[in-house]
Amino acid sequence: MSGAQPYDPYNPFSDEAAREAQHAAALGNGGGAVPTTQTSDVSHDKLHNLQNTLDETAGIMRNNLEAINQRGETLDDMDTRANELSNNAKMFNRSANQVRKDMWKKNMKLKLCVALVIVILLIVIIVPIVVHFT
Repeated sequence: MSGAQPYDPYNPFSDEAAREAQHAAALGNGGGAVPTTQTSDVSHDKLHNLQNTLDETAGIMRNNLEAINQRGETLDDMDTRANELSNNAKMFNRSANQVRKDMWKKNMKLKLCVALVIVILLIVIIVPIVVHFT
């Protein structure tokens, strides 16, 4: 795009099309006449090509918007799953701590029972010996 002329959004033709139209007009004035129907056909073809390009671009944008919406739904689903996973991890952590505490209690009960049995055995063995020698 040329820097000399500002962009005109209402002109469907590019700068090249405007130059070709001026060139064709100059040739029409200078003797090498180009029929006006040919010029209008060229401009019609360029307009048709521009319309096709716009239609393709609009289709691509529609596809992009659909992909963005689908991505948003996927992200929402992933966020929900992540929250559920976090909650499940917290519940697992609590239950694992509870099991650890329960096992510690059982272990301590077993150690106390073994210590009590040893004390009772010592009493059963030592008391008769002490009584016999006194």
